[in-house]
Amino acid sequence: MTLLYPVLSKTAYRLDFALYGLACTLLAGLLLRLAWRAGWAPILLGLACIAAGVLLWSLIEYAVHRFVFHGMQPFKRWHAAHHQQPGALIGMPTVLSVPLFAGLVFLPAWALLGLPAAAALMLGVLGAYIAYGVVHHLSHHGGRLPPWLLQRRHWHALHHRSADAGRYGVSSSFWDRAFGSC
Repeated sequence: MTLLYPVLSKTAYRLDFALYGLACTLLAGLLLRLAWRAGWAPILLGLACIAAGVLLWSLIEYAVHRFVFHGMQPFKRWHAAHHQQPGALIGMPTVLSVPLFAGLVFLPAWALLGLPAAAALMLGVLGAYIAYGVVHHLSHHGGRLPPWLLQRRHWHALHHRSADAGRYGVSSSFWDRAFGSC
């Protein structure tokens, strides 16, 4: 793997999940500490920001998959490799995704909303990103799955069958249905 080519080693692939899991744990700890110091008054705002982060990630997932991975080089070429080799460990290298999350989500949220809300929003985004990664991994590598994950696997398989199939959401079909791309 080179820095910009997305075929990951097993170690790098697993490390991505571990590092984002650690980031979520640290963000949750920061939020608990901030809530404790503030007397728990802003807890509803924090929960709303976490929910907004989950929703924001689902839109990012859809938009990046549809417009970047299926529309812009070199990402389109890299994503085509994923379609040709669905079992390969192809993904965004962590050294690229961390600065993107920090620069495009966390820092603007911090500047606009303050640290507690930005941390809560980021927790939602990163938690949903991990969920996306797990759903995508199980869509390609999972054995026996519960019904909901079998539906997600089928949805993703339909996407892989044809470049015109739409179905860009991996962890959710919400935006595909909202924008008519399914």
